[in-house]
Amino acid sequence: MSETAIEIEAVSAIAQIGPRDWDACACPEAAQGRPDDPFTTYRFLKALEDSGSVGRGTGWEPHYLVARRAGEVIGVAPLYAKSHSQGEYIFDHSWAHAFERAGGRYYPKLQIAVPHTPATGRRLLVRRGHEIEAQSALVQGAVQLAASNDLSSLHITFCTEDEAAAGKAMGLMPRASQQFHWGNAGYADFDGFLASLSARKRKNIRKERAQAAQFGGQIHMLTGDQIRPEHWDAFWTFYQDTGARKWGTPYLTRGFFDEAQAHLRDDILLVLAERDGRFIAGALNFIGADALYGRYWGCIEDHACLHFELCYYRAIDFAIAQGLGRVEAGAQGDHKLARGYLPVKTHSLHWIGEAGFARAVAQFLGEEARAVDQDIEVLTDYGPFRKTHHDNDKENQ
Repeated sequence: MSETAIEIEAVSAIAQIGPRDWDACACPEAAQGRPDDPFTTYRFLKALEDSGSVGRGTGWEPHYLVARRAGEVIGVAPLYAKSHSQGEYIFDHSWAHAFERAGGRYYPKLQIAVPHTPATGRRLLVRRGHEIEAQSALVQGAVQLAASNDLSSLHITFCTEDEAAAGKAMGLMPRASQQFHWGNAGYADFDGFLASLSARKRKNIRKERAQAAQFGGQIHMLTGDQIRPEHWDAFWTFYQDTGARKWGTPYLTRGFFDEAQAHLRDDILLVLAERDGRFIAGALNFIGADALYGRYWGCIEDHACLHFELCYYRAIDFAIAQGLGRVEAGAQGDHKLARGYLPVKTHSLHWIGEAGFARAVAQFLGEEARAVDQDIEVLTDYGPFRKTHHDNDKENQ
């Protein structure tokens, strides 16, 4: 074997790679501050693993990919064998049903993703100076792993636009989806943001914030050492309720929030509403270098507009105060549009081993991409911003 050959290995525990090598690939920028996002850091993925939120019996079985050249780790990827399509937010249930109706076996499949996390970020994590060859090796290794084990497919979800272009050039099928993000146009405060909206939308948001303030308590915005174990006890109750209603069972275990307290609290903004001495609602956000990522919400009491206040408006307040460029409000939700969150395109990549089925999926993806583009254009035009604001944005794009 030549010294320039790249070796690919799949390992079942992230500890077999270690924090130094993993983070050198996943978040080298963190040496100067925060990672671009916390979701592919060693500490986040290990928290999922150590808490039992991924692993045996969860449908997310880790097989982390490692690319080495002459013994040096030059690339890694969070790869999982999936026995279902839950917790992905890029829906392929119709593909699974069609594949199995035709007599195939869709599961298990392989997924390069951050479990339970619909946030765009790098998925092919490569050490600086090895971008092209390590990225290619990780894709080839993942495809070969799927093919040699006679698995139906490989999926890389919520990858970056650059990764989507590179994957397409390597023969993977790109897929477009959409989310709603809030963008910070250098606002000095929340009123500065409101001034960019049409009068009707501005009035509606002020009304919603006023209604939310009438719930009869206090709102706490906690991060770092301000977050205490009792806050997680409360939030776990909220999260269980939301998880049971949306997914049947919560994706994360109670242990994940203990791991978050121990290892992730500096990455977290926890917004809690307290009334009559007890917490009644909360929103969990993660903090990146230039973005706030809204993840989970839950409550044990219903109060008008409190969801909008905790999840959307307090997130905007925090982003403005911290000088962050955007708030990513998670998957789906056209209702976010009226609250200043505009549609943006998200990306994924797909490989399907069966040639005939792959052709059918490719045709579907082409039609879907055109529909997503049209939807984004229409929704943006219906957005809450004053037309002059949009015209200026378009000129600056």
